[in-house]
Amino acid sequence: MNSKACPFLNKFSMSSIRQYAPLFLSYVERCPVMMQSFSRQSTVSGDNAAPNLATEAEVQKCPFLTQVNVTVTEASQAVQEDTIGQQLLQLQPQEEKQPEKENPSPKFFNYEAFFAKQLQKKKEEHTYRVFKKVLRDASSFPHAFEHSTGKEKDITVWCSNDYLGMSWHPKVKEAVSEALWKHGAGSGGTRNISGNSPLHEQLERELAKLHHKEAGLVFTSCYVANDTTLFTLGKHLPGMHFFSDAGNHASMIQGIRTSMAQKHVFRHNDPDHLEEMLKKVDPNVPKVVAFETVHSMDGTICPTVEMCDVAHKYGALTFVDEVHAVGLYGDHGAGVGEQDDCLDKMDIISGTLGKAFGNMGGYIVGSAKLVDMIRSYGSGFIFTTSLPPTVLNGCLASIKVLASDEGRELRARQKRNVKYLREKLVSAGLPASHSPSHIIPIMVGDAEACTKLSNDLILKYGIYVQSINYPTVAKGTERLRVAPTPHHTKEMMDTFVDCLAELWKDSGLTLYGQVCPDSCECCNRELNIQDMFKREPVCLRTNCTYASLQAALA
Repeated sequence: MNSKACPFLNKFSMSSIRQYAPLFLSYVERCPVMMQSFSRQSTVSGDNAAPNLATEAEVQKCPFLTQVNVTVTEASQAVQEDTIGQQLLQLQPQEEKQPEKENPSPKFFNYEAFFAKQLQKKKEEHTYRVFKKVLRDASSFPHAFEHSTGKEKDITVWCSNDYLGMSWHPKVKEAVSEALWKHGAGSGGTRNISGNSPLHEQLERELAKLHHKEAGLVFTSCYVANDTTLFTLGKHLPGMHFFSDAGNHASMIQGIRTSMAQKHVFRHNDPDHLEEMLKKVDPNVPKVVAFETVHSMDGTICPTVEMCDVAHKYGALTFVDEVHAVGLYGDHGAGVGEQDDCLDKMDIISGTLGKAFGNMGGYIVGSAKLVDMIRSYGSGFIFTTSLPPTVLNGCLASIKVLASDEGRELRARQKRNVKYLREKLVSAGLPASHSPSHIIPIMVGDAEACTKLSNDLILKYGIYVQSINYPTVAKGTERLRVAPTPHHTKEMMDTFVDCLAELWKDSGLTLYGQVCPDSCECCNRELNIQDMFKREPVCLRTNCTYASLQAALA
């Protein structure tokens, strides 16, 4: 036996090998390293030929190579239990039949682990959203019941987009109830198959009349209306170029992006920058300028007339989102376009039925041919179940109320409440940003602090105002978004400010911070933020909240 050829046998003395010769012979007979060594030696002449040492590849086959301290007793036991044999059987030459192995299971992507990681990331950034469980009280707007803790809690709502409380207006509720008993709960399908009705067409005529347009088209939401209309225009107009305001809503961005048309993004509410971009595009190609009148998160109102004039100067259509303006501005509630007397400059207007009108759904109005094209080609309209008769009838009732003297009174009361609350917030040192609209952003600037303020307000004081964090707003601009209605009383507003100011101090947040943007819309002049604590007025308009703060500080 040539023990020098085997790294395993080299661990034992010759006397030990002789003593356990039968055991080691059994090992040798099954070991490919030893058998191969014997085979090579047989080709060498002479009995005294030097033994061939095992090659490195052969050494790696030895099942005992990695065992440093192997005793003879352990070797004997291994041979008797056939442990060595089982290991050596797997090292037989390739031509010998190998025992079949089961194929290992394929390693699939771990979806659940990925989802968990993404959710944990949101939680660590304090942008994970936990919805409040709120049921509004239709008999006492803006009161509601909160159910997040499992127990019903009385609260007041300060962040609803039901800006005028029309969802609980007696005429609206009566119209919804009447339609339910007459026509049932559902519409029956898409408009194209079995979901069309005289109520749909009546509502579309009413909306077109409100905005001084030829035709209207109703969608299940304004997200769908914006997405579908812009996508369809981008797909069908040859060589289309979109010019999109940097502050546009996600629905508009989605429609433009997925259409794969050329896109240019201009600075928010900046007609000069828009003109710079329009100048660079061939005047003969189709163009659409898309923007919002009232911005939902900062409360700004765009220079509507200037934007439309610049667009038309270069042959572009205007697509104007009036979602946060319809029902709230203008003599009949047609929005900023009516207030600024420029409805004729708006080629396509999109609006919602789910905010100031207090129901749900969205729409566009425009020329008859344009609306008919979207009706005929827009998949978001064609393949979606239509609005039910209850919603249609409720919307019709709400539009009529807001176009009347009652609607004008509601808008006037809301305007007074917005002014009163903003001034109270500013005088308390809370950073309520200046905005010319009904939306009051209270700037926090930190996601965790913003969420905590929202939670503490509802838990301690029964005040519900939602925190607005990324991705709805940019990181570092987190805020509480407040929208007082005509039905919030002065006592309620005073209590709101007192409670928020108390929590603000407890949170260590800065009081008397900036309340006007760098460019103040009241006087349209550049402001130096460092002037905030100076005593001289920096805003020429006496009704500007920035000037109100100066007076409070004085």
